[in-house]
Amino acid sequence: MSLSFEEYRTKLINKILFAASQEDVKRFIVTALKALEQKKVNGHLVSRFIEKIISDLELFNPMKEESQQWRNIKLARILFNRIKIDSTTIVS
Repeated sequence: MSLSFEEYRTKLINKILFAASQEDVKRFIVTALKALEQKKVNGHLVSRFIEKIISDLELFNPMKEESQQWRNIKLARILFNRIKIDSTTIVS
C-alpha cells in the first residue's frame, strides 16, 4: 500500500464526510476494507485501523457539521462498530 494508514484513514474519512448519500458511505467503507484485505493486511492492523477511524469519527461535533455530513458520520460509526463487533465475534 503506497499510502500510510494515517493517509488512507484521512482519505476515507473525507470521502465519508462528503458522500452524497448513505449508500455512498457504505460503498466507501466496503471498498476500503476490501482493499486492505486484497493487500493482505494483517487482521490486527485492520482492527486497529477500524478502531482509529471510530475514534476519529467520534471527535466530530454535530454543531459544526452540515446535516448530510453528520448523517454520514453517524452511519459510518454504526457500520464500523458493527464490523468491529462481527470481527471480534469471529475471533472469539
